[in-house]
Amino acid sequence: MQVDVYGDTLCALVSATALASTGNQVLLHLPEGAHAEQLMRGECPFREPGLADLMTEQQEAGRLLLTSLEAAPQVPGGVIWLALNPDMPAEAQALIGALPERCTRRWLVVNQSTFAVGSSELLQQALLECEAPVADPGAVVSLPDLLIEGNALQSFMRADSWLLGADANWARQLVTELLRPFNRRRDAIMPMRPREAEFTKLAITGMLATRLSYMNDMANLADSLDVDIEQVRQGMGADRRIGDAYLYPGCGFGGLSFSRDVMSLASTLQGSGMAAQLLDEVLNINERQKEVLFRKLWRHYGTNLRGRKVALWGIAFKPESSRINNAPALKLIEALWAQGVEVHVHDPRALGSLAQWAGEREDLVLHQDPYAAVAGADALMLVTEWKAYWSPDLTRLHELMATPLLLDGRNVWDPEFMKQNGFAYYGIGRR
Repeated sequence: MQVDVYGDTLCALVSATALASTGNQVLLHLPEGAHAEQLMRGECPFREPGLADLMTEQQEAGRLLLTSLEAAPQVPGGVIWLALNPDMPAEAQALIGALPERCTRRWLVVNQSTFAVGSSELLQQALLECEAPVADPGAVVSLPDLLIEGNALQSFMRADSWLLGADANWARQLVTELLRPFNRRRDAIMPMRPREAEFTKLAITGMLATRLSYMNDMANLADSLDVDIEQVRQGMGADRRIGDAYLYPGCGFGGLSFSRDVMSLASTLQGSGMAAQLLDEVLNINERQKEVLFRKLWRHYGTNLRGRKVALWGIAFKPESSRINNAPALKLIEALWAQGVEVHVHDPRALGSLAQWAGEREDLVLHQDPYAAVAGADALMLVTEWKAYWSPDLTRLHELMATPLLLDGRNVWDPEFMKQNGFAYYGIGRR
């Protein structure tokens, strides 16, 4: 098939690349901006495993081409795939409104953009209201973005589920055919109405955020009760009614899409006249949790932090990502700066993003070597659970640090083992 993908989001790049890899001819329409400039230079703006290599491979094969947002689609009456930023619903409607002018057969519009609930219906109305040269100008279906950042390509090509919101049978069948190469192990496509698909996407994110914040609350309570939250987590996860997904306490969640979707769901509830008390509290708990390591450090040193040196391992909002959108590390760094702390940071991928966020500062030092970051440090905070941090050289770490103090924001280290090796250790709800 010939598919025109619109957007410069991670979802747009993954969708375009994956669809091209199965033999489709894909034209990726890019809005003006930094991402478009990088892509035109042959650079991938997202550090996602396998994405850059597969993009290059598909471009070299001629199946993936780049153009501007305003460029005409490849064929009149083809597949339009929208994966635009959430702040571009007006641009999406304008784009759809212009399509029938070039139409000789009906369009299929696949909306992956995370707009408000009901947006696909508005796009459908925009399609129907235009003066099209055919009686049926086409259909708009909703296929919400369920990508897992840090594993985005695989979460598209081996999706656990697809939420396919479609009213027209022919449109549902055509999308099913497009997804067939990624849907062979079992039928993961769940048909529903467009509005239901859009709401399900937000409801999923809200539930995951609620589980995370609930476990963080339980971990903070465990601290005061002399209870090891790891034992509690395993016990809860063993209950089949609960399961173990998203039960890991930590120093807060981040990510642009995740946080934005939770806020969008809360806004939707409030807009409908319903109180969003639960989700508001979920977001409040998460913001408080981003400072939990700072509070533990503050108490350890008796509120005297000025002039100290603290190392952070990991500042990306999650492993395998270079993005720091709403990352817990940002609020933590700001709290440390406010107390006159010199912050030294290592991260395998996100140092460039941090440098852009922070600018030139004397109290922020970026390191390419994790052990260089801890030299002379009064504490080491593990904020992002990169695998490279799970088994550090403890002898070297102890020798390098001014004070052997570890604050484990992801509970990846064993408290007793760390103490046996001469470290003071604080986890999240660990005894």
